[in-house]
Amino acid sequence: MKPGTTPTVAILAPGNMGAAVAKRLTENKVTVLTALTGRSESSIKRAQDSGMQGVEDRELAKADFLLSIVPPGEALSLAQRLAGVLSESNSKPIYVECNAVSPQTMTEIAAVVKTTGCDFIGAGIIGPPLKPGSTNTKIYASGPHAKELAVLNDYGLIIRVLEGPLTAASALKMSYAGITKGFTALGASMMLAATRGGSAAALQAELAESQPALLGYLNRQIPTMYSKAYRWVAEMHEISDFIDEDHAEHAMLDAAGDFYVRLASDFEGGKQEIGDLEKFLAGAKKE
Repeated sequence: MKPGTTPTVAILAPGNMGAAVAKRLTENKVTVLTALTGRSESSIKRAQDSGMQGVEDRELAKADFLLSIVPPGEALSLAQRLAGVLSESNSKPIYVECNAVSPQTMTEIAAVVKTTGCDFIGAGIIGPPLKPGSTNTKIYASGPHAKELAVLNDYGLIIRVLEGPLTAASALKMSYAGITKGFTALGASMMLAATRGGSAAALQAELAESQPALLGYLNRQIPTMYSKAYRWVAEMHEISDFIDEDHAEHAMLDAAGDFYVRLASDFEGGKQEIGDLEKFLAGAKKE
């Protein structure tokens, strides 16, 4: 990338987060490329609405930065899919791995990208999909080339460069998500257990009286989790890998992943447990 020029960014894929990042960049006059072959109608519409330009995989290499923003279970396979076209191209974008993956998986992806001749940045996104004017979503970046990504601070994003190894941003993301999404799983599971045990009303009242901030957090977080539970499964298992099986607490995050599998299935099916959670939260709001 030449000094003084506006960067071109490729983003895969145009999911909720990828499209939101793209929209913020295109609003700031950045050209954003993506690949739409095989994508759903909703993904194509998100890409169009955010100003992304659909191109063939080989054209993605023309970008200055290639941001991987996909479900964590797809991060390694995406790097493997793109390795061929990136290796063959004379242009070498900086590959930015933005997904919620463990340092172990981040290292695997970096090894794949290294074979292509592209530089690599380990990154992690903390915060919801960007909305107009929002400033609560940050992209943390680490590794020898992380400072180069900071140029996107000039185009509407919030990039925070971390000192430390290539996997520093991944470790931050794993730790943060382990607390927020792990706690959401714990809170929801205890609400369901109280419901099964006949003590839902008592738990509602006690939380409202002694832990109003905690209850308020769960009231906000749990309803937004239902439709995303399926995406959090792989993330919980990545966090478990980050903790490492030598530490007993890794099993807590594996269990959270299994819990989200169940809730995702319930959300797509009969919504029995989702209904119980909704009843609990509705009762808690009355307290």
